[in-house]
Amino acid sequence: MGIGVVLLAPDGQRSEKTLLLTAAGCNNEAELHALRVALEMASSAGARVLVLRGDSDVAIRYVRGPDSTQISRLQILVTAARECLLRFDEVQLLWVPRHRNRDADRLSRHALGLAPSPVPVAHGRRRAR
Repeated sequence: MGIGVVLLAPDGQRSEKTLLLTAAGCNNEAELHALRVALEMASSAGARVLVLRGDSDVAIRYVRGPDSTQISRLQILVTAARECLLRFDEVQLLWVPRHRNRDADRLSRHALGLAPSPVPVAHGRRRAR
C-alpha cells in the first residue's frame, strides 16, 4: 500500500509525505492509514484547527461517524484516527473527488513506483454564464 499526504499551512507552507507501507491491504486500509498520517503530521506541526480533505468517502465517513465497519483491521485504523482527532480543538473532515486531490494521488502512486495518473482531457463545451 502506498500513501500520499499533502499538508498546507495557513501561511502557504507546504509539506508532502509519500510512504510505502510494509503491509498489504485493501484501498480502504491505505486511505485510513493516509488519514491517520495526515492527522499526525498536522498535530506535529502544531495545528489546533484542521480542515482535512480526502478522496476516500469511506475513510472519512468511518472516522467522522456515525458509519462503522465490522472488519477488525479497519476498526483498529478507525480507532487510531479517532484518537488522533482528540489532539485538535476543531477538525473538519471533508470528502473531495479524486481529481481534486491530484497531489496526494501523485504521491501515493509514487510510493508504489507507478507513473502519475494522466490528467483527464475535458470534452464538450462549457456552458455560457
